[in-house]
Amino acid sequence: MDLTPATAPIDEPRLRRLLGDSGLVWLVERARRRMERGQSLTGPVSLGTPTEDQRASAERLLGRSPGRGRSLTVRLDVVDAVLRRSGISRDGLGAAVIALTGPVVPLGPAREAEERGWREAYAVIEALADRDPALAAWADRLRGDGLVRRLAGTPAAAHDLLERVATALRALPVGEPESLPAFAARVLGDAHALDDGIPLVTLTLSGVRALTGFPEGTGAEWRRRAWASAGLLRDELSSTVLTLNLRGTSALDWMAEQGEPAVLTLRQLSRCPPAASVPLVRLCENPAVLAAAADTHGPRSAPLVCLQGQPSAAALALLRHLHERGTTLHYHGDFDWGGLRIASVLLRHVPWRPWRFTAVDYRDAVRAGVAGPPLTGRPTEAPWDPDLPRALEELGVRVEEEAVLDRLLSDLS
Repeated sequence: MDLTPATAPIDEPRLRRLLGDSGLVWLVERARRRMERGQSLTGPVSLGTPTEDQRASAERLLGRSPGRGRSLTVRLDVVDAVLRRSGISRDGLGAAVIALTGPVVPLGPAREAEERGWREAYAVIEALADRDPALAAWADRLRGDGLVRRLAGTPAAAHDLLERVATALRALPVGEPESLPAFAARVLGDAHALDDGIPLVTLTLSGVRALTGFPEGTGAEWRRRAWASAGLLRDELSSTVLTLNLRGTSALDWMAEQGEPAVLTLRQLSRCPPAASVPLVRLCENPAVLAAAADTHGPRSAPLVCLQGQPSAAALALLRHLHERGTTLHYHGDFDWGGLRIASVLLRHVPWRPWRFTAVDYRDAVRAGVAGPPLTGRPTEAPWDPDLPRALEELGVRVEEEAVLDRLLSDLS
């Protein structure tokens, strides 16, 4: 590849307006890296989690929408054709990159061998992402943010580290809750392999979040709940689920007679799950709904289970048990992107039907004037109602469960 400055004139003001936009820095950097490695400027390059500005910049460059998928993909040969055809850079994309970033120096053999080693190290997570699309954006971030290089130091160490990360993630989420040390011993051959504070845990937990949709956070409690989102437990007592008027054990029967909420641990559910058959159980996301049902209806309330955010291992164990005994589950959550993610995670584990949790219900709530603050965060899908994400994007406001409490309570009476 010719890396010398262009011989044909370049319309630099137009070039900087078109390709020098801040939203296309990633594209120019990818093209430059290919030039450094002697690779052709053809084929696609992708960005895992693009911003709206990056999408808009790509659309201006291509003259069309690049699509609305989770990732943003641009073909370098198409960009080359745009630059040549417009007369901005008659020598194409390579000349434009040099004009924007300066002369390109090819990598020496040693550097190229090192870069090849890094590419081979990342191949294992790329293969994992090909098998499970939920990990595609995560794999792209690991390649681009430098975290693996900082943690591993060398391509050989990175290869070994990522092999172990991939081995753990292939086995997740587990079908039935399992202790974290037992899982580490079974899958990685060492009961302490997933102890806190080591690179393997850092990378594996980030992959768990990609698999389960668990939110970002820090601290020991956050790590405990993040592992639990994939079915891995530090212990059987810290994972709990909140219920109201669910019967089937002597303790639950007594609490239901009083109309008082009950907290069930995973240990209790593993040893003595509810024996009663319940035709219908409603599920909510926020404890405020369950507390209001107890205050308003007491022992007359219909059975209710509260996830308290992301479904815990205890919640999943209970809901699987109910489903297997023929119970129909109806779910309601917050009308925002986080609420949709929680609902989608739950749907991957156990079937449920929406309880006032569709696009029609969201529009009715907004029309009734109970909308909350503006919608924020990254959009997601709603497999139970594909119209719901479109409605959220259109109206752009959150509706929390507490805002429609009267409607939910009427169903529980």
